[in-house]
Amino acid sequence: MCLDMRILIYGINFAPELTGIGKYTGELACWLRSRGHDIEVVTALPYYPEWRVGQGFSKWRYVKEVFDGFQVIRCPLYVPSKPNGLQRIVHLLSFTFFSFPALLWSARKRPDVIVVVVPASFCAPAAWLTARLVGAKCWLHVQDFEIAAAFEIGVIKGKWFKKLLLRFENWMIRRFDSLSTISNEMLKVLLAKSDREQTVSLFPNWIDLMEIYPLSGANRLRQEFNIDPNCIVLLYSGNMGLKQGLEVVVRAAEQLADDPNFVFLMCGDGVARTDLQQMAEGLPNIRWLPLQANERYNELLNLADIHLLPQNCDVVDLVMPSKLTGMLASGRPVIATTYPNSQVAKFVHTAGFIVAPGDVNGLVEAILRLASDPILRHRFGLAGRAIAEAEWEKNKVLRSFEDDLLDLLAESGKAHAAAEECD
Repeated sequence: MCLDMRILIYGINFAPELTGIGKYTGELACWLRSRGHDIEVVTALPYYPEWRVGQGFSKWRYVKEVFDGFQVIRCPLYVPSKPNGLQRIVHLLSFTFFSFPALLWSARKRPDVIVVVVPASFCAPAAWLTARLVGAKCWLHVQDFEIAAAFEIGVIKGKWFKKLLLRFENWMIRRFDSLSTISNEMLKVLLAKSDREQTVSLFPNWIDLMEIYPLSGANRLRQEFNIDPNCIVLLYSGNMGLKQGLEVVVRAAEQLADDPNFVFLMCGDGVARTDLQQMAEGLPNIRWLPLQANERYNELLNLADIHLLPQNCDVVDLVMPSKLTGMLASGRPVIATTYPNSQVAKFVHTAGFIVAPGDVNGLVEAILRLASDPILRHRFGLAGRAIAEAEWEKNKVLRSFEDDLLDLLAESGKAHAAAEECD
């Protein structure tokens, strides 16, 4: 039996952001609404990955809207154009400050559960307190260990400050009724931070296999972008931030600049894009594109002959790149810069090549190997599609999460009367 739940989702990123956490939180809310649950969302104004508030929004005004049949409250926040460590902290704290009243207002309807999506960690205590005030269960879903990652890549510095923030994070995590995260390696980190009495589960990001799938024949984007039909397209699509380690792609393009058979497409935006473009100045084989609309996303992924998935060496076990699901679902091979024992490597080793983070020569060698062997590219592509089908099919992943929510509420007797048969 399927039980109606009142679910309040709380997090800084949400649709219509096209990439990263906002994309998945938006899809989660819409899917739960389609299952008959009563959904409300408290989030920030859209700003990611461009780091500027979306057109039509004022950064200092609250916005209430109906999104796919449920209410969304968007809260003001400070958005620095090129954030440093202090500015990032102020950015996150501004969301915590402005969103807390909206969270309390939404909680007046007494949700059964508040689902908090991290980042941002700083807003999690407000959610926990609100849940206790209204008698709701509180679920923390970790998309990114942002605090540890920020120190590892040097965005925030100071040993004493790191120790203080990590103590805060551990204290916060142990307050929640249930915890989840998106990869097995991140699950180990979360288990180490959690209380033994808590439920800790794997809730990976997903892919809609009906929307992202291999295409055959001519790709119209190749003609639209004026790319020679015989060129090998190496695609990176997504956020261009500090955690991605994208400098290695520019250096690889530099080594292959004299070979007209390669085109590097850098599709996306983020705080590192301007610096990367300056690094790539004068290179004839790199093109820079904005993020593409959802209706063009499958064609974009299929434009790639080879997908590139770079990662900063310091954060390989603290984040799980959400873009990997689409890469593999598109049936194209992947070259990832990561360590052999990382979570990414466990998925990519049968669907492409693994190169050490920052290893430009290794990346170039992998590119040349795949470029010269279309049969190997096809074999890797088939293997990647099989992984996506087995691990990340959208309805399978989301139904498992729905079941976990229902189990949490059933344990406390908070679930409503049965409303309808589940499919």
